Amino acid sequence: MIPFLKALLVAVPAGALFSAVKAPLPWTIGPLLACAAVNVAGGRLATPVPMRLFGLWMLGTVLGLYFSPSVVERVASCWPWILMGVAWSMILGLGFSWALRRFAKVSRPTAFFGGAIGGASEMAMQGERAGGRVDLIAAAHSMRIVLVVLTLPSIYRLIGLHGSDAYQQPMQTVDGSGLLMLVVLTVAAALLAHRMKLPNAFMLGPMAVALGLTASGHSLSAMPSWLIIAGQVTIGASLGCRFSPGFFSGAPRLLAVVAMSTLLGIGLSALFALLIAKPAGIPLATMVLATSPGGIAEMALTAKTLQLGVPVVTAFHITRMASTVLLLGGVYRLLGHLRGWDE
Repeated sequence: MIPFLKALLVAVPAGALFSAVKAPLPWTIGPLLACAAVNVAGGRLATPVPMRLFGLWMLGTVLGLYFSPSVVERVASCWPWILMGVAWSMILGLGFSWALRRFAKVSRPTAFFGGAIGGASEMAMQGERAGGRVDLIAAAHSMRIVLVVLTLPSIYRLIGLHGSDAYQQPMQTVDGSGLLMLVVLTVAAALLAHRMKLPNAFMLGPMAVALGLTASGHSLSAMPSWLIIAGQVTIGASLGCRFSPGFFSGAPRLLAVVAMSTLLGIGLSALFALLIAKPAGIPLATMVLATSPGGIAEMALTAKTLQLGVPVVTAFHITRMASTVLLLGGVYRLLGHLRGWDE
């Protein structure tokens, strides 16, 4: 527990400082940067797996509370654009994979699963089964997610962008008994989803229960603000603690390729969002987050903080993640039969 307590001593003051100066996504980015800096300097901070899972449970529950019946109907009407977003993420992921293969000179499975826009743990497991290097795949995903988290909220804050989407949780107050029931039900859903080996179980299980309750008109309670902040701190600290003293020196070419391709991917995704935002009837700022190459947790947090269509962003990223996990193995095998793929 000592490395975790040290991480909290670094993460909490950093989050408070970033919040005081009104930095974007302060309780996530502050702990992320502080823990990463200390770890790279040899601080040996760590966050236990249950703490990361706590953050995912909190976020999944909060996101589910947005899906009132009218919101579900609105999101369901966006399904053609959500499918287009899935197709775009596949294309962008193949571009990232090509860049890693061409410029970082890594193996085919390492490049493919390191470039895919999906959950880091799921991509690492699939990549390992295909013969890829798990450490490089995990490093590529960590670098990409951190860059997106640092870039998009900062750009939004720099240009003063703050949405006013009419997506509010039906329940705005904390009810003690309702909160207790909500916690019990969502934790049980997380454990069940984990037992069933579902991807991102500790986020999607609670989200499914909270969504089902809210969509059916049973709003038990809002989540306390301190609990939401605690979840954000654990998510940010967990991302920061992935960095170690040898992180940047272990595979500098791969990380440089990931950095350049990610920044280019953010720009291309913004252009894609510009093309489909108007016909989809979704604000451009919301669509940029929905189609970005970031992780679902981080982009949903950004949308929540900036009031930018949380349910829409969530729906885009959940569908993308599920499609990637289900389809990517088949895409990899298909590409394996193409001439020149190994070159």
